[in-house]
Amino acid sequence: MTSTEPAATPGSRLVAPALTTHRGFFRAPVAGATYRGLAQVTVGWLWSLSAGLVVVVVVVTAAALVPVLGLGVLLLPWALALARGFAAVERHRLAAQTGVVVPAPVPAPAPAPPWSSVRQALARLWAAATDPAGWRATAYALVSLVLQSLYLAFVVGLAGGTLGGLVLAARLLATDGRSWPVAAATAALVVLAAVVALWFAACCAQAGTLTTLRLARALLGPSAAAEARAAQRAAEAEARVAESAAVAATERADILTETRAAALEAADSERRRIERDLHDGAQQRLVALGVTIGTALRVAERDPAAAVGALEHAHTEVKETLAELRDLVRGIHPAVLSDRGLDAALSALAARSPVPVRVEASGLDAAGTTAQAAAYFVVAEALTNVAKHAGASRATVRAAVVAHDDPADTGPVLRVEVTDDGRGGAGTAPGGGLAGLRGRVAALDGTFDLTSPADAGTRLIVELPCAS
Repeated sequence: MTSTEPAATPGSRLVAPALTTHRGFFRAPVAGATYRGLAQVTVGWLWSLSAGLVVVVVVVTAAALVPVLGLGVLLLPWALALARGFAAVERHRLAAQTGVVVPAPVPAPAPAPPWSSVRQALARLWAAATDPAGWRATAYALVSLVLQSLYLAFVVGLAGGTLGGLVLAARLLATDGRSWPVAAATAALVVLAAVVALWFAACCAQAGTLTTLRLARALLGPSAAAEARAAQRAAEAEARVAESAAVAATERADILTETRAAALEAADSERRRIERDLHDGAQQRLVALGVTIGTALRVAERDPAAAVGALEHAHTEVKETLAELRDLVRGIHPAVLSDRGLDAALSALAARSPVPVRVEASGLDAAGTTAQAAAYFVVAEALTNVAKHAGASRATVRAAVVAHDDPADTGPVLRVEVTDDGRGGAGTAPGGGLAGLRGRVAALDGTFDLTSPADAGTRLIVELPCAS
């Protein structure tokens, strides 16, 4: 179990429960934290006495040589680098023995560009010689050696006093003669003192670890100024992210407003087209059909041949009206799309086109019904334009479900591509069929890319989210 919290709160309960809770105090002599604390104090004292003392001597010697022709300025960076290495090992040792992680300090920025001139080289040397992390590590090595020595001396002395008290009490109880009651009372007091010494030794072992962690947090971890700067940078980064999100949301709202207006306009245009087709086509044919049938009824008795001719004409009108209604319904939503899927619907469009069309389709069932319907109408309008305006000799329709080009969006898209070898020059003029398709595609969060240079054919690429 590890903790990156300051040692004064959760770390205190972890390494020094005797100093934070009543239960921990009463269990101090038998608590695991006591023996871990004793091990930490012992290992820490040995480490400080060896490596820490070497660090202090090297840094102090290098600093003392600064007035001697500036030699210390050359030696101090290496000495402080040694101190930082000692600090890194000490942080790992504390984490391994106590479970509390002391974060590393933020390195000081080095002057740039490096070593490009004598002045900048001296500036780098001076920055390295005044590195606060190295000096704080040196101070830690010195103070830690003193504290570890004191705590170890207290723990060993109190533990030794406990053992000596128990031995003395045993000798007093072994005394013969009339002074036995006095010896027993004295032995009881000695045992009580030994128990108190044992408790103090246990608490001292835990306190030694707690003090070491607090000292390491203060001298080996990031400074308060560095933590404040890091918190400020994090807050600025969050503010930038929030600002970007707000800008993106505003742009998204604007796009949705535009696409909603375009979709409403396209829907209104489609409604007017259906109304016009019904009024000018099917309705007029039905009126004429009624007149023809009425004529056949009136002349049936006196002129059967004329009645038969009228009925034959009515029959032809019925077939033509049904064909117009089928075309009209197909323009609203083709039945083949619902019955057999987009692949078959595209093949049907290609079969009806007067221009030879090759269809390449695969994996279209993964797309949603709305995306498939939009793709169908895109191809239908594109092939209509090819037949009416392009003067092309052939066209190609490719449709497939592919991964999105944007790595941030992992959702697949339905990609439809229509190309021809015609005269080119196509555009999405307002009120035109392609403009309406662009609005339909934009309303589904899709992309609409039309490339039609003069005398070089036309290429239309539409991508629609499969979830649409």
